[in-house]
Amino acid sequence: MSQIKRQADHRTLKRWVGVLLTVLLVPILALASSEADGGGDHLGRILPLWSVIPFIGILLSIAIFPLVAPSFWHHHFPKVSAAWAIIFAVPFLIAYRGEAFYEIVHIIVVDYIPFIVVLWGLFTVGGGIVLRGKLVGTPAVNTVLLLIGTLLASWTGTTGAAMLMIRPVLRANAWRKNKKHIVIFFIFLVANIGGSLTPLGDPPLLLGFFHGVPFFWTLRLFVPMGFMVVILLTFFFLLDSYFLKKDGIAPPETGEREPIRLEGIHNFIFLGGILFFVLLSGMLDLPEVNILGVHVPWQDIIRILGIIVMLWLSLKTTRWELRKANEFTWFPIQEVAYLFAGIFITIVPALAMLRAGSDGALAFIIDSVEERWHYFWVTGILSSFLDNAPTYLTFFNTALGKLHLTEGEVGAFLAGATMEGDLLVRLKTFETFLVAISIGAVFMGANTYIGNAPNFMVRSIAEENKIRMPSFFGYMFWSVVILVPIFVLVTFVFLR
Repeated sequence: MSQIKRQADHRTLKRWVGVLLTVLLVPILALASSEADGGGDHLGRILPLWSVIPFIGILLSIAIFPLVAPSFWHHHFPKVSAAWAIIFAVPFLIAYRGEAFYEIVHIIVVDYIPFIVVLWGLFTVGGGIVLRGKLVGTPAVNTVLLLIGTLLASWTGTTGAAMLMIRPVLRANAWRKNKKHIVIFFIFLVANIGGSLTPLGDPPLLLGFFHGVPFFWTLRLFVPMGFMVVILLTFFFLLDSYFLKKDGIAPPETGEREPIRLEGIHNFIFLGGILFFVLLSGMLDLPEVNILGVHVPWQDIIRILGIIVMLWLSLKTTRWELRKANEFTWFPIQEVAYLFAGIFITIVPALAMLRAGSDGALAFIIDSVEERWHYFWVTGILSSFLDNAPTYLTFFNTALGKLHLTEGEVGAFLAGATMEGDLLVRLKTFETFLVAISIGAVFMGANTYIGNAPNFMVRSIAEENKIRMPSFFGYMFWSVVILVPIFVLVTFVFLR
């Protein structure tokens, strides 16, 4: 039966990938005969503000449909994503032809494909690692489990860490009455804040790496992240102790406790392989290959192929029973792939306008965001509702446009290159903005269920285990009461 299930899952994956490629490539290949010219700044100056409506539409669809029409959304979200992409892409291609063709191909080849391949690799490899054993969910044990998951998140991704740790946490607390707070803090820490330290940790930082931010630059976010983690874990321990006392039940006997052990540990080799190829792509400087008018360095192609090999080896060498123990399915990564395909395509005009700086239709955003704390709160609040990866990318480009910098200049400076004069001042300013944008996007993805990809998956798994989770706005009550005051402290301690 497991073999049949595995074959069915593989057929489903192939079918979804085929449909995805069709949705993405057919509209643009229809104009493949057009000359592909990069015209980002030119398009940004002439595109009307209403051209961002499809982008807003898909983000509102992600926010509203799961709440008001969950059954419809579950069965038709790929069609909704494709519809918004087509609504934007077809008129855009007709109106601007070669420039539009270049911009769509560029964001697919340079941004979307590398982004989704890394997530796909981490999700697949992480799904082959199973933590077994009987743990008793006391406040001390739960705090340690959350800390472990938080530390893992920066290296296995928030998705990988969440999928690895959520089931052991739920099993350890099966005897508890009040336990939804455990899942809520799990989302805060493991599914979001813990992913702050490397580009593998959270999609926004991965996009930053693809746009020139050095891989280890994000380690400097350790101090604000540690500040958040210490406060949250301390508060969690006190709150969990209160709820345990409120339960009025003693922990179960531990005499026959099953030893703690990891299975599928060879997958850590493949996780290391993914890290290696991501690092390698940032270190090499190889010639470029022309893909439909877009110049892609060979190191980027090597990274993608290397991650796919790690993914394939994980599937081939890991018993399906281990993935079954994790209740592994392809649905979560399929959902991310479809939704982000639409998001990345429809975000093209917004990014073009932002690259145009004060000459674009989004000049009011650039002109109104001035200080570090502005970037933190604007990026964070939008990340709470509009998904943190495209929000990060939007304000990354806003800061570039405002300071009249290029990705190459920023990447060289952050990597340690010597700069002088006015350029040095602008680059130092950009770095302070980048810290604010990074922690805003990562930290405040925890504010809502839709702020980061793992949030909804964790909630779904908890409800499958008969934990009654808060509603969308109920969860927001927890985040506003607990997280927002800490964000205010972060603002005064680190961003003033």
